[in-house]
Amino acid sequence: MLPDLPQHTQLIDASLVFPCPQSVFHSRATGFFGRGLSSSAPPELEVIQRFTIDIDPQNRPEPDVVVVRQAAVRGFEQTRVAASEVVLVIEVVSPDSASRDRETKPMKYARAKIPHFWRVENERGRPVIHAFELEPTTGTYTSVGIFRDRMKAEAPFPVDLDLTRIKTRRDTAE
Repeated sequence: MLPDLPQHTQLIDASLVFPCPQSVFHSRATGFFGRGLSSSAPPELEVIQRFTIDIDPQNRPEPDVVVVRQAAVRGFEQTRVAASEVVLVIEVVSPDSASRDRETKPMKYARAKIPHFWRVENERGRPVIHAFELEPTTGTYTSVGIFRDRMKAEAPFPVDLDLTRIKTRRDTAE
Protein backbone atom coordinates (compact mmCIF):
# COMPACT_ATOMS: atom_id res chain seq x y z
CA MET A 1 0.00 0.00 0.00
CA LEU A 2 0.98 3.60 -0.38
CA PRO A 3 2.33 5.34 2.70
CA ASP A 4 0.31 7.97 4.61
CA LEU A 5 -3.13 6.58 3.75
CA PRO A 6 -5.81 6.60 6.44
CA GLN A 7 -5.91 3.45 8.55
CA HIS A 8 -8.25 0.76 7.15
CA THR A 9 -8.04 2.00 3.54
CA GLN A 10 -8.87 -0.88 1.19
CA LEU A 11 -7.90 -1.65 -2.38
CA ILE A 12 -10.89 -2.86 -4.41
CA ASP A 13 -10.59 -3.25 -8.19
CA ALA A 14 -7.37 -1.20 -8.10
CA SER A 15 -9.23 1.74 -6.49
CA LEU A 16 -8.65 3.05 -2.99
CA VAL A 17 -11.69 2.75 -0.73
CA PHE A 18 -11.41 4.99 2.28
CA PRO A 19 -12.94 3.96 5.60
CA CYS A 20 -16.48 5.14 6.25
CA PRO A 21 -17.95 6.12 9.60
CA GLN A 22 -18.88 3.12 11.75
CA SER A 23 -22.21 2.86 13.54
CA VAL A 24 -22.60 1.61 17.09
CA PHE A 25 -24.19 -1.56 15.66
CA HIS A 26 -21.18 -2.10 13.38
CA SER A 27 -18.70 -1.63 16.20
CA ARG A 28 -20.55 -3.89 18.63
CA ALA A 29 -21.18 -6.62 16.05
CA THR A 30 -17.53 -6.64 14.98
CA GLY A 31 -16.39 -6.93 18.60
CA PHE A 32 -19.01 -9.59 19.38
CA PHE A 33 -17.90 -11.85 16.52
CA GLY A 34 -14.23 -11.24 17.23
CA ARG A 35 -14.65 -12.31 20.87
CA GLY A 36 -17.18 -15.08 20.22
CA LEU A 37 -15.20 -16.76 17.49
CA SER A 38 -11.91 -16.39 19.37
CA SER A 39 -13.36 -18.34 22.28
CA SER A 40 -14.75 -21.07 19.95
CA ALA A 41 -11.96 -21.40 17.40
CA PRO A 42 -9.67 -24.43 17.55
CA PRO A 43 -5.98 -23.71 18.29
CA GLU A 44 -4.95 -23.98 14.64
CA LEU A 45 -7.12 -20.97 13.74
CA GLU A 46 -6.79 -17.32 14.72
CA VAL A 47 -9.47 -14.61 14.69
CA ILE A 48 -8.45 -11.06 13.74
CA GLN A 49 -10.60 -7.96 13.41
CA ARG A 50 -10.24 -5.53 10.48
CA PHE A 51 -7.27 -7.21 8.82
CA THR A 52 -6.25 -7.01 5.16
CA ILE A 53 -6.53 -10.00 2.83
CA ASP A 54 -4.13 -10.11 -0.10
CA ILE A 55 -6.35 -11.45 -2.89
CA ASP A 56 -4.41 -10.15 -5.90
CA PRO A 57 -2.53 -6.98 -6.90
CA GLN A 58 -5.81 -5.11 -7.50
CA ASN A 59 -7.73 -6.35 -4.45
CA ARG A 60 -6.80 -6.07 -0.80
CA PRO A 61 -10.07 -5.87 1.11
CA GLU A 62 -10.27 -5.60 4.87
CA PRO A 63 -13.15 -7.65 6.29
CA ASP A 64 -14.54 -6.73 9.69
CA VAL A 65 -13.54 -10.14 11.08
CA VAL A 66 -11.28 -12.72 9.48
CA VAL A 67 -10.43 -16.26 10.60
CA VAL A 68 -7.07 -17.49 9.34
CA ARG A 69 -4.86 -20.51 9.78
CA GLN A 70 -2.66 -19.84 12.81
CA ALA A 71 0.49 -20.59 10.81
CA ALA A 72 -0.31 -17.58 8.57
CA VAL A 73 0.28 -15.18 11.47
CA ARG A 74 4.01 -14.60 11.60
CA GLY A 75 4.40 -11.59 13.87
CA PHE A 76 2.97 -8.47 15.44
CA GLU A 77 4.15 -6.22 12.58
CA GLN A 78 2.31 -8.23 9.90
CA THR A 79 -0.31 -6.15 8.05
CA ARG A 80 -2.01 -8.66 5.73
CA VAL A 81 -2.52 -12.32 5.02
CA ALA A 82 -2.81 -14.31 1.78
CA ALA A 83 -6.35 -15.28 0.76
CA SER A 84 -5.25 -18.94 0.65
CA GLU A 85 -4.79 -18.82 4.45
CA VAL A 86 -8.31 -17.47 5.15
CA VAL A 87 -11.05 -19.80 6.39
CA LEU A 88 -13.88 -17.31 7.09
CA VAL A 89 -14.60 -13.64 6.43
CA ILE A 90 -17.33 -11.62 8.11
CA GLU A 91 -18.64 -8.34 6.78
CA VAL A 92 -20.90 -6.19 8.96
CA VAL A 93 -22.99 -4.17 6.52
CA SER A 94 -23.02 -0.38 6.91
CA PRO A 95 -25.19 1.97 4.85
CA ASP A 96 -22.06 3.47 3.23
CA SER A 97 -20.65 0.07 2.25
CA ALA A 98 -23.80 -1.98 1.58
CA SER A 99 -23.21 -2.73 -2.12
CA ARG A 100 -19.55 -3.64 -1.51
CA ASP A 101 -20.45 -5.89 1.45
CA ARG A 102 -23.39 -7.59 -0.31
CA GLU A 103 -22.11 -7.83 -3.89
CA THR A 104 -18.51 -6.86 -4.66
CA LYS A 105 -16.61 -8.39 -1.76
CA PRO A 106 -18.43 -11.77 -1.64
CA MET A 107 -17.72 -12.27 -5.34
CA LYS A 108 -14.03 -11.53 -4.79
CA TYR A 109 -13.85 -13.77 -1.69
CA ALA A 110 -15.45 -16.62 -3.65
CA ARG A 111 -13.03 -16.19 -6.57
CA ALA A 112 -10.18 -16.31 -4.04
CA LYS A 113 -11.64 -19.64 -2.80
CA ILE A 114 -12.28 -18.47 0.77
CA PRO A 115 -14.46 -21.31 2.08
CA HIS A 116 -16.87 -19.37 4.33
CA PHE A 117 -18.48 -15.92 4.24
CA TRP A 118 -20.91 -14.43 6.78
CA ARG A 119 -22.78 -11.18 6.18
CA VAL A 120 -24.17 -9.42 9.24
CA GLU A 121 -27.15 -7.11 8.69
CA ASN A 122 -28.91 -4.74 11.08
CA GLU A 123 -32.62 -5.57 10.83
CA ARG A 124 -34.53 -2.97 12.87
CA GLY A 125 -31.94 -3.02 15.64
CA ARG A 126 -31.44 -6.80 15.63
CA PRO A 127 -28.60 -8.70 13.96
CA VAL A 128 -29.32 -11.10 11.11
CA ILE A 129 -26.49 -13.33 9.93
CA HIS A 130 -26.49 -14.69 6.38
CA ALA A 131 -24.02 -17.59 6.29
CA PHE A 132 -22.53 -18.84 3.02
CA GLU A 133 -20.22 -21.67 2.04
CA LEU A 134 -18.19 -21.98 -1.13
CA GLU A 135 -19.74 -24.48 -3.52
CA PRO A 136 -16.76 -26.27 -5.11
CA THR A 137 -18.40 -27.07 -8.45
CA THR A 138 -19.52 -23.53 -9.29
CA GLY A 139 -16.96 -21.59 -7.25
CA THR A 140 -19.73 -19.39 -5.86
CA TYR A 141 -21.24 -19.04 -2.41
CA THR A 142 -24.38 -20.90 -1.47
CA SER A 143 -26.52 -20.01 1.53
CA VAL A 144 -26.21 -22.37 4.49
CA GLY A 145 -28.54 -20.46 6.78
CA ILE A 146 -30.01 -17.23 8.04
CA PHE A 147 -29.73 -16.70 11.79
CA ARG A 148 -31.54 -14.19 13.98
CA ASP A 149 -31.50 -14.92 17.72
CA ARG A 150 -28.99 -17.77 17.89
CA MET A 151 -26.35 -18.99 15.47
CA LYS A 152 -25.44 -22.63 15.72
CA ALA A 153 -23.12 -23.86 13.01
CA GLU A 154 -20.62 -26.67 12.56
CA ALA A 155 -18.50 -25.07 9.86
CA PRO A 156 -15.87 -23.78 9.64
CA PHE A 157 -15.81 -24.97 13.29
CA PRO A 158 -18.56 -25.50 15.87
CA VAL A 159 -20.06 -22.24 17.13
CA ASP A 160 -23.08 -21.43 19.27
CA LEU A 161 -23.60 -17.68 19.48
CA ASP A 162 -26.39 -15.87 21.30
CA LEU A 163 -27.04 -13.04 18.83
CA THR A 164 -29.35 -11.25 21.27
CA ARG A 165 -26.18 -10.19 23.10
CA ILE A 166 -25.36 -7.75 20.28
CA LYS A 167 -27.07 -4.65 21.57
CA THR A 168 -27.55 -1.45 19.60
CA ARG A 169 -28.37 0.59 22.71
CA ARG A 170 -27.83 0.22 26.42
CA ASP A 171 -30.60 -1.68 28.08
CA THR A 172 -31.57 0.53 31.02
CA ALA A 173 -33.56 -2.27 32.66
CA GLU A 174 -30.40 -4.25 33.47
